[in-house]
Amino acid sequence: MPARLEPDPLAALDPSARRAAPRVRIAVGAAVVLFIVAVAIAAMLSFASSGGGEQGSIVPLDAGSAMGETGAGGDVEVSSEPLLVHVLGAVAEPGLVELGAGARVVDAVAAAGGFTADADPAAVNLARPVVDGEQLVVLAIGQAPPAGSTGGAVPGAAAPAGDGLVHLNTADIAELDTLPRIGPALAQRIVDWREANGPFTSADQLLEVAGIGDAVFSGLAELVAP
Repeated sequence: MPARLEPDPLAALDPSARRAAPRVRIAVGAAVVLFIVAVAIAAMLSFASSGGGEQGSIVPLDAGSAMGETGAGGDVEVSSEPLLVHVLGAVAEPGLVELGAGARVVDAVAAAGGFTADADPAAVNLARPVVDGEQLVVLAIGQAPPAGSTGGAVPGAAAPAGDGLVHLNTADIAELDTLPRIGPALAQRIVDWREANGPFTSADQLLEVAGIGDAVFSGLAELVAP
């Protein structure tokens, strides 16, 4: 008995449908290929935009730059030169102390162990900046400044020499007030100037004090000295 042939399932379709089936399969295959190509291109673009897969490195901040020292970018250099000050008088540990740049009298006194019990803190301007090489004398209560020192008032100044002149580095407000055309206000400005800038090195520096012009200075030039 001859074998029974199974009916062809495509025989039931319209002839035009049978012809279209291969084209549909080709179109689906092409769409899959295009999708795969698009995914590959997107992956390549993502890889390129990330710098080829290189990992960024973390560079630590240079310690010197963090402290403001001069670097390649032209940072402002902060001086680290120490200041040497000779502290004498009513302090716990008199002697030579080393201070950082910008130090003040209060730092010098602290470095010398602080005031003793008989020290006269009111005789010292603790807020005044110190200068390298100065001698700072802290007076005891009732003690007069020794010759050649300022009792901690102004660095590097000498005691009045008995020459009849008003010495700008040692005179107080009352003594400065005795000068012609110098009242209490200008006297205070002279004291403020020397505390902010250090001792006078020339009487001409009075012209740098606010309120003292050429006319006022001309009446003082022969009466004052550093």
